[in-house]
Amino acid sequence: MRLRHLYRLMVGLITGTALVGCSAQAPSEVPAVDALVRLYDQNSGVWPTTGWWNSANALTALTNYMIESGDHRYSWVLQNTYDKKIHAEQGDFINPYVDDTGWWALAWIRAYDLTGDRRYLDTAQQDVDFMWSNHDGACGGGLWWTVNHEYKNAIANELFIKAAAELATRIGRAGQNYLQHAITVWQWFDQSGLITNDHLVTDGLDRTSCAAGGTLWTYNQGVLLGALADLTKATGDPSYLDRARTLADASTASKDLNVDGVLTESCEQNGCDINGPSFKGIYVRCLGELNRALKDHPYTKYLVGQANIAHDHDRNSDNEYGLHWAGPVDHVTAASQQSAVDLLVAAQPIPRDSPTAVSSSPSA
Repeated sequence: MRLRHLYRLMVGLITGTALVGCSAQAPSEVPAVDALVRLYDQNSGVWPTTGWWNSANALTALTNYMIESGDHRYSWVLQNTYDKKIHAEQGDFINPYVDDTGWWALAWIRAYDLTGDRRYLDTAQQDVDFMWSNHDGACGGGLWWTVNHEYKNAIANELFIKAAAELATRIGRAGQNYLQHAITVWQWFDQSGLITNDHLVTDGLDRTSCAAGGTLWTYNQGVLLGALADLTKATGDPSYLDRARTLADASTASKDLNVDGVLTESCEQNGCDINGPSFKGIYVRCLGELNRALKDHPYTKYLVGQANIAHDHDRNSDNEYGLHWAGPVDHVTAASQQSAVDLLVAAQPIPRDSPTAVSSSPSA
């Protein structure tokens, strides 16, 4: 039995309860943000302890912190990454993986939100155009995962819906084409079988049968929440938020995703590859976006609880976080640190009269 499971068992025996956060308020995100930047390599323009697409998420986590906090000390990281990597891969942050390109599109949209620099938005638009070029009618619609067109998976399509809907609210009249494409992909996604009867999202579709299946990764549950919130913002239609609330209720309550009350990736028991440590942060980031968009902010308690658990059990003396939010701290990478920053930012207090809040019907 792994040490972390022994730890959980001991806590359960002592308290008689699942591991829970001990405070009604989230810890400060600043020390974790500072630690994330310490892991950044200014010479290469990315985070060398993790992968290409994970670095896009680290950049997004950092940018979200700056937007939410007003602390712009690290805005130089955006410019440095852009200048160092604009010609990498196929240029404009495009590579053969549609989802990788989508992560960078979202990163540059947020960079534009922070800085107002149009080059970031123009790059995101090129990225989304590339993603759409991998859409066709196989399995009824949707985008392929790679340019080889071998697999239609959830994440590439969720990212497209989100990025296209975000563009629609930022580029004026020209954004209507992106919005229509986002709606088209969502309507296909909703009927594809990727969402189970339990309101959880599976990984993808079999190429031959188009049957849905695969692992229940946390980020597949999360990105769709943010995408649906973006569709409501772009259209004014609260029904997208209603659907997102149903999905979020399912994922926050799922015992497969929340082990002893702690958000846990399925790969954690045997060790995740380079991709897995980013997933939980993406989930809580997008859950936080939905939480802010709903007037009753129904997921605040969940986010604050997770943040306190990670802060109390998965943090070393340098304010670095590992993979297992329930502890103990394992090998720290920029991806595990990005997830912690995403969590801490999402759990911060929401200002009263948040301009993003939209009415939605509370779930039963």
